[in-house]
Amino acid sequence: MPRLAYLGPEATFTEEALRLLEPEAERLPCATVSAALNAVRSGEAEGAVVPLENSLEGGITSTLDEFAWGEPLLITAELLLPVQFSLLARPDTEIGHIKRVYTHPAAITQCRAYVARELPDAVVVAAPSTAAAAQEVSLPGSPYDAAIAARIAGERYGLVELARNIGDRADTVTRFIRVSRPGALPEPTGSDRTTLVVFLADDRPGALLEMLTEFSVRGVNLTRIESRPTGDGIGRYFFHFDFEGHVADARVGEALSGLHRICGEVRFLGSYPRADGVAPQIKRGTADAEFAEAGDWLARVRDGRI
Repeated sequence: MPRLAYLGPEATFTEEALRLLEPEAERLPCATVSAALNAVRSGEAEGAVVPLENSLEGGITSTLDEFAWGEPLLITAELLLPVQFSLLARPDTEIGHIKRVYTHPAAITQCRAYVARELPDAVVVAAPSTAAAAQEVSLPGSPYDAAIAARIAGERYGLVELARNIGDRADTVTRFIRVSRPGALPEPTGSDRTTLVVFLADDRPGALLEMLTEFSVRGVNLTRIESRPTGDGIGRYFFHFDFEGHVADARVGEALSGLHRICGEVRFLGSYPRADGVAPQIKRGTADAEFAEAGDWLARVRDGRI
């Protein structure tokens, strides 16, 4: 059985995603996303499951930055998991007595309206994960009165559920990914996604437009684009891209080649099946057969066979 690291401790949403992706895997809980991914890099684990983005707050910055700066890793699968939060506390705690709440920053964002309405005097403190928050609240002498976490975390750590489904949006979904060390890619399925990190060669007018053009002219549909600071000063950014298709597709391969020519660095993070099963709509002139025919035509022209 593979050993997979994940953002722990036990009873996180990430563990739930891991169980769905790899039911038979041995599970290695880690304190942070960085620790989970470094467990893969070091060989302590064969893979890891970490959150990548949320439908309400966007990209998970700790994950995005790890892919940009750490040793290369490969995304091999994804999972879309509906996320529902509960307010958890020690037995006999009343909502009116809650003054300090502990939870993950993503949960803070997703439950902001509930906290403002029901806990207006409470201070909310960021935790490494929602399950870590529940675990801390369960300890005798904890400085926190309540945690915002999954219902299962309350069951695991002996907390009482004071309120259920407290997220601002009932349809919130988090996208989780399975990561491994670089190796063979998943085979194309016809419903795939490819992920990149791209660094500009230099900061100049039209640099982002040039990158986007490489996708547009080949009919490659972007499903996510996010910028993150490089740390080299104000206004310096790198970019995360998700887009439809597999690197084995001609249009995707051509787009990657174009980006490699004009960008400072392109990190390929993987081509893998889409969790939602959505197949791309292939624009006229961008199917594999049409790229092949165009290549044959160019070869004839170069040979003088016009």
